[in-house]
Amino acid sequence: MFLKRFLAATLLLIPLIATHAFADVRLPNVISSHMVLQQGKPVHIWGWAEPGEQVEVSFAGQKKTTQTDENGKWLIALDPLKANKTPATMSISGKNSISLEDLLVGEVWVCSGQSNMEWSMAQTEQGKDEIPKANHPQIRLYDVVGHINKPQPQDDAPGTWQACSPESVKKFSGVGYYFGKNLQAKLDVPIGLIGSNWGGTQIEPWTPKVGLDQVDSLKANAKNGGIYNGMIHPLAPYSFRGIIWYQGESNCVSGDTDIYTDRTVAMVKGWESVFQQDDLSFYFVQIAPFPYGTKFNNRNKAINAESLPRFWDAQTACLDAIPDCGMVVVTDITGDVNDIHPRNKRDVGARLARWALAKNYGDSKMVYSGPKYKSMSAKSGQAVLEFEHTGSGLKSLDGKSLSQFMIAGSDKKFVEATATVAGNQVIVQAKGVSEPAAVRFAWQETAVGNLGNKEGLPAIPFRTDSW
Repeated sequence: MFLKRFLAATLLLIPLIATHAFADVRLPNVISSHMVLQQGKPVHIWGWAEPGEQVEVSFAGQKKTTQTDENGKWLIALDPLKANKTPATMSISGKNSISLEDLLVGEVWVCSGQSNMEWSMAQTEQGKDEIPKANHPQIRLYDVVGHINKPQPQDDAPGTWQACSPESVKKFSGVGYYFGKNLQAKLDVPIGLIGSNWGGTQIEPWTPKVGLDQVDSLKANAKNGGIYNGMIHPLAPYSFRGIIWYQGESNCVSGDTDIYTDRTVAMVKGWESVFQQDDLSFYFVQIAPFPYGTKFNNRNKAINAESLPRFWDAQTACLDAIPDCGMVVVTDITGDVNDIHPRNKRDVGARLARWALAKNYGDSKMVYSGPKYKSMSAKSGQAVLEFEHTGSGLKSLDGKSLSQFMIAGSDKKFVEATATVAGNQVIVQAKGVSEPAAVRFAWQETAVGNLGNKEGLPAIPFRTDSW
């Protein structure tokens, strides 16, 4: 008899328990204590509660209310905030109340890509020395935990905000950490870094359908990306300044060169749409020299010694195809060209930070790019090359004669060439080529060219032809 009464009472309580749980105001994991809110932009705070429930958000002298929709979802946009290094509290209330503690206001960036972005601080070349010193309470880290691929967009994903410490930084992206460290040191405002990475992935599953629909060449096969569904959608529409991206190796292996520019455009447009921000900066890393033709030809017979240079071309084209876009070249800091994971992430992060400091934060004196090919003219058997981003002048980065230059005449046969710096030009010539028609620089998969500017940034590999 006692058991029957107990079960009956329990069954009666189940609807009440379920209703109460659903009525509670809930937040996604990315909206939590210790987070950094983006300064200077509307700040999106969202979550769930009972349909029709009124929700109020109070923060930094602002108090805003909204009502949940028929699905119990709600979204409030706080007015733009000023940077604040003093921890503050946010109150969120409906039928229950939530208090978020230790919130800062500053600059927020998403750090995403495949393994070279996922590569943790503990795995980096400088990690052993850097990790014990990584006490930076004004830098906050949020990492999407695990690798999540879902057929439908997810509302939430596991993760927690943590102050940067020797313990919390160990597993965080090395590139992301060094990027954030450089920003925080220069700007003296809180920095929030959101990591969402998965080694070995192509760019397609990171792209939402809304982005594919905006690119003509990709519309026909537009489908939601499973990794976007599981690892990016749960973060939207968190407000942030921009994206740093290190990915491409897997697309290079797949022979995806010709369409990679369009795929990158689609991803950026898609993220801007779902995060409700049309002004996101996008700074990425050109993948490092590596013998793809040798290592992966058995997997894909289309991969050869020119696959990587052509992929570099597709990445470089993103600079013109995507607004607020920047690219970091790493040919000079690759180390072992047989390692697809260069261990020096410190300089990669620092070079990405140069783009942000110059383009987002007004450092007009910052040289943020290595030389980029501009034009070629032929004169007296010589090819005269003009460049953008020469900084305070062109130079050989290692003090030796310029290397990795090839030249061809109208026969389209390339031969090794000599190249010399002449002011902000490079003069290229070779015996037997009396009428230069084209020049290529570092047009080999393991090429480590030494042309750069006096600020130490390497030139972007290029070709003047389209043969």
